[in-house]
Amino acid sequence: MLVRIVKMSFEPDKVDEFLSNFEENKSKIRAFSGCNFLELYRDQNNTNIFFTYSYWDSEVKLNSYRNSELFKSVWSKTKPLFNAKPEAWSVDKLETLA
Repeated sequence: MLVRIVKMSFEPDKVDEFLSNFEENKSKIRAFSGCNFLELYRDQNNTNIFFTYSYWDSEVKLNSYRNSELFKSVWSKTKPLFNAKPEAWSVDKLETLA
């Protein structure tokens, strides 16, 4: 399993537009083949900074999503809202403590 973490920083006056786009597409993203989990986080101090946290079956499945029309549509609406370059990490989960 691959865990994907993406940090996004938006222009403060564009946050609502981002949230609306996420709301409209979150179920489609989660239902995409190979996606097993999706969460959105918001920084407590810098409320224009968000993180997505998702689980993917593999890098192949993640790349399939990243090359999909769904991703292109979501990203084309998201990208113009940034005030900094997004950062992304693909990591392996080593442990879970509950």
